[in-house]
Amino acid sequence: MAIEVGMNGRLFHLHTKDSTYQMYADEHGVLLHTYYGKRIDGENLADLIFQADVGFSGNPPEAGGNRGYSLDCLPQELPSDGVGDYRESCIGLVHEDGSMAADFRFEGYRILPSSYKVKGMPALYDTEKETGSTLVITMREKASGAVVRLLYGVFEEENVITRALTVENQGEGDLWLTKCLSCCLDFQFGEYDMITFAGRHAMERSPERTRIRRTKLEVSSRRGTSSHQYNPAAILCAPEATEDFGDCYGMCLVYSSNFCVSAQKDQRGQTRAVMGILPEHFSFCLRKGEAFEAPQVILSYSDHGFSGLSHQYHRILREHMCRGKYQFAKRPVLLNNWEATYFNFDKEKLTALAKQAAELGIEMLVLDDGWFGKRDDDNSGLGDWFVNEKKLGGTLRELGEEIHSLGMKFGLWFEPEMISEDSDLYREHPDWALTIPGREPNRGRNQLVLDMSREDVREYLLERLTDILKNAPIDYVKWDMNRSLSDIYSHVYTGNRNGEVAHRFILGVYDLLERFLERFPDILLEGCSGGGGRFDAAMLYYSPQIWCSDNTDAVNRLSIQYGTSFFYPVSSMGAHVSAVPNHQTGRATPFETRGHVALSGSFGYELDINKMTEEEKHLVREQIADFHKYYTLTHEGTYYRLTGLKERFCAWEFVDEKQDHALLTLVMTSAEGNPLPVHTRVKGLAPDKAYRCSENGHVHSGRTWMNGGLTLSKVPGEYESVLIEWEAI
Repeated sequence: MAIEVGMNGRLFHLHTKDSTYQMYADEHGVLLHTYYGKRIDGENLADLIFQADVGFSGNPPEAGGNRGYSLDCLPQELPSDGVGDYRESCIGLVHEDGSMAADFRFEGYRILPSSYKVKGMPALYDTEKETGSTLVITMREKASGAVVRLLYGVFEEENVITRALTVENQGEGDLWLTKCLSCCLDFQFGEYDMITFAGRHAMERSPERTRIRRTKLEVSSRRGTSSHQYNPAAILCAPEATEDFGDCYGMCLVYSSNFCVSAQKDQRGQTRAVMGILPEHFSFCLRKGEAFEAPQVILSYSDHGFSGLSHQYHRILREHMCRGKYQFAKRPVLLNNWEATYFNFDKEKLTALAKQAAELGIEMLVLDDGWFGKRDDDNSGLGDWFVNEKKLGGTLRELGEEIHSLGMKFGLWFEPEMISEDSDLYREHPDWALTIPGREPNRGRNQLVLDMSREDVREYLLERLTDILKNAPIDYVKWDMNRSLSDIYSHVYTGNRNGEVAHRFILGVYDLLERFLERFPDILLEGCSGGGGRFDAAMLYYSPQIWCSDNTDAVNRLSIQYGTSFFYPVSSMGAHVSAVPNHQTGRATPFETRGHVALSGSFGYELDINKMTEEEKHLVREQIADFHKYYTLTHEGTYYRLTGLKERFCAWEFVDEKQDHALLTLVMTSAEGNPLPVHTRVKGLAPDKAYRCSENGHVHSGRTWMNGGLTLSKVPGEYESVLIEWEAI
């Protein structure tokens, strides 16, 4: 059974194929976290909890004279503020009388035969192939009407357990929620490292590994997005854990706005990790009968190192988070006009690009920024979603039909959440922007942000998007978001309700995305926020691929795509071949290398193909042929990181489901005189199958290839790359 209940309904086991999560509601109603790790049997492990009188760790009244029983030392599922646990909490409340204690005790449970949903937010869902199950545990605050329902979902085959919670006000007066984190993991014993994924615009998601100590370790975003700077996913692992060995615990938040994840050892050496909505500047008023739902956290455990953990996340996100026609349908090879023309284009330039693209086998032209309103640079026009027919030299329908006549699809860029002050929309509705009355607003990229918490704003945007897509043959939409939020103030949720706005903003974004996709279910939607500024599990619910980074430099992309791969499947990463010298770095890399790196993603081009040489055009045809040849490997196969980022080459591998076909990509990142041989590991083959290697024609068993590895017959030069195949015979 995935969910097992014992000891008169107080002992709970959540079993996946290879792991167990155990909780126990003790005699005082405190819900203890007793175990998470490799699968165990049904015995109660609460006896592992060591109780002793710890100075300055007080005792709840139920403990009586037992000075060894303290919330400050116990491993808990729902640690809360103001009642004697001085470590990081998950819940903070302000009651009508101004008091701030939050003392939740176990009341009951129920089991549901399907996965739970989170109102207004994405969450993992059931499929015909596999249905999850849900444990709901009710916790009631001792002295008020606050009730928390803890939600635990189990996806047995994927080794995934999810966490979410709902806070409901069942009292008579108002209740203020000041903190609401979705998940807490308490580990009584052991040393752990924490791996987070940090960066900046155009250099996202670089892994950083830090030992968890008594100094609090936290990463967070206060930008109104999950951000380029930090990603809402983290790994707790044994210090000795590697790609292939060791205990690893993943925490992945299904949320696209302000978040935090932190870990810290307490005075007794116990480790607590929490994850959820960032408490800073957050508050939410719950009137009688109202409830607040916190976003889902996807937990997964592996004792097979980072690779094993990544495989579990790749599968669950591909199969139970991504949706729609393009969840599994083949993605078209696209050409984006941005780095070819920027704002300087007309119909003649676009059709010239499309004609050349069609001849080379490219399957879609995407028209990026600048096709609407008064928009010849990034200082005006956002919000005026009306086609600039004068600039295009005709209607959008005419342009789209001409591109379709070439046998290509047609895509369009939008930035719906933004508004320019130099726009008709702002002149008509200045109160629709997030600005504070009486203050000059901060600007990012010379633009402001629309208040997506407002229904009238969302209705306007849906109307404009619908009008454009219904009147032109659009197959793809790139949904961009090019600044962080500041000056957060809503003219609807005024006064002390402004602490709700950041959360209501992202709920509004989700609502608009959901309604947009209901109207246009066959659209391929690609998410974007200046590249990877909103690359998170929640956005995959709407867009099965996300522009991985605005940085298209092939060498920088090695680290960006490497870090992204720890949680997110390769099929979700938008990756393009661009011109050299690269527009972001000035680096020149071989055309073949740019293609090999971009093949490990949803593939396309970001350059002026009319300026390419005949040799480069020949290579484009070869790369597109490779994309189709290897598609099931790169988009559906199992992905292995073969190297880290500090070696003189970077290598990764895909293996198909039947273990009949493998593809290894290797890129040299540095060159040396009198070079040493290049030897790489090989993973994922079936030990007892025989494979022929394309690099040297040799045939060995999978066991031999994996244990012996491969030495290249020639050392590639700096930035050169190779593709190597293994096929079962």
